[in-house]
Amino acid sequence: MRNCIALLCAALVLSGCTVGPNYKRPIVAVPPTYRGVVLDETAQTETGALGDQKWWNIFLDEQLRTLMRTALQQNYDLRIAASRVLEAKAQLGITRADQFPTVSAGAGITDGRTAQSKFLPAFETSTGQVNLSAAWELDFWGKYRRATEAARANLLASEWARQEVLSTLVANVAAAYFQLRALDLELEISKRTLDSRQESLRLTQILANGGATSLLDVRQAEQLVFTASAEIPALEQQIEQQENFLTILLGQNPGEITRGQTLTEQRQPPQVPPGLPSSLLERRPDIRQAEEQLVAANAEIGVARAAYFPQISLSGSGGFQSSALTNLFSGPAGAWGFGASLAQPIFTGGRLRSGVRLAEAQQQTAALFYQQSIQEAFRSVSDALVAYRKTREFRARQELLFQSAEDAARLSHMRYTGGATGYLEVLTNETNAFSAELGLAQARLNELLALVQLYQALGGGWQQ
Repeated sequence: MRNCIALLCAALVLSGCTVGPNYKRPIVAVPPTYRGVVLDETAQTETGALGDQKWWNIFLDEQLRTLMRTALQQNYDLRIAASRVLEAKAQLGITRADQFPTVSAGAGITDGRTAQSKFLPAFETSTGQVNLSAAWELDFWGKYRRATEAARANLLASEWARQEVLSTLVANVAAAYFQLRALDLELEISKRTLDSRQESLRLTQILANGGATSLLDVRQAEQLVFTASAEIPALEQQIEQQENFLTILLGQNPGEITRGQTLTEQRQPPQVPPGLPSSLLERRPDIRQAEEQLVAANAEIGVARAAYFPQISLSGSGGFQSSALTNLFSGPAGAWGFGASLAQPIFTGGRLRSGVRLAEAQQQTAALFYQQSIQEAFRSVSDALVAYRKTREFRARQELLFQSAEDAARLSHMRYTGGATGYLEVLTNETNAFSAELGLAQARLNELLALVQLYQALGGGWQQ
């Protein structure tokens, strides 16, 4: 018995060894600044980065906040991601259990009767037994510890995947809501323009009936009315479809969406500092997910290499067995056993070597994917920065264009009323003004969408 205890203690000491490489984060080239950053943004510290802000501090429309809260509770993609986290957590528990002994207990009672024969009389027997058994495969080479390390990394990867879904959901709800408000604004512009043009057509028809103008002017005025009226059903269709899309993001059946602030009332942060590029590696959920997948792949190399070494197992059992239940737990009824086994692979046809090569190749693939994810993240931030800056510039110029086109339409009406020009000039300038106002609405939308894109690219939206 003392030899068994000594062997067990020695096994516990030796089980501290683990084969396979320990994880080290790959060296990646991090640019000192983002491309597209203007000078006043470079002075911002990491703590002031836009991506560090909570989403309710970025999107200030209270109705939009309500929609986001609903989406975070009911969206199916997010709920599926949360279920996958639970799956990974359960898988970690299963894998971790391999490090520990398995213990089982049993009890039984057997009654039997033998029929009378020519030489033996009939007799009955009764046997009772109680036993306890244990088995343990010693983790000498860290096979199970490396597997647990991989399972734990997969759990963290699934958690970061959930955060990525959360960040994407926040961005999608914000973008869908802004697009809906842009369609509402375009519909409002179209209806207001239609009312104005219908009044202009009525006045033109009065002039034509009095002989002060020609039928051609009436037809041109009708074209303006028909152009504006044709936009309305198309916009109403897009609005209803956009509402349907937004309700699906909320995890609800298609229906109407309650509005908050108009598109022109949407407020934006006074500054959008991107922070330090090095902080992006810690903030972006997709990068963190890729790194945890790399950690798991790195640990799997140790699992594969451990298969080269002997597997040592300990087993033991003990219990009581007696034909008389009253004597079941007496001394003579006791029995125990202890054993140890060692199994060393000798010839596997290259299976073990190929298993190690497979694990190493998968680790290399995960490392390359991690590095690629970082480069893609830097590109997306740079694209978002230049998009936000240029859409703001475009919106400012579109405002000037609309003001000029609106004034030109007003002056052409005055010239036509005074008889200084024909209605063709009114037609041209009215059309230009209508297009410019719709273009301004689209420019405002693009500016807000660029802000959403930049916020998501910087890793914002998942912080709760």
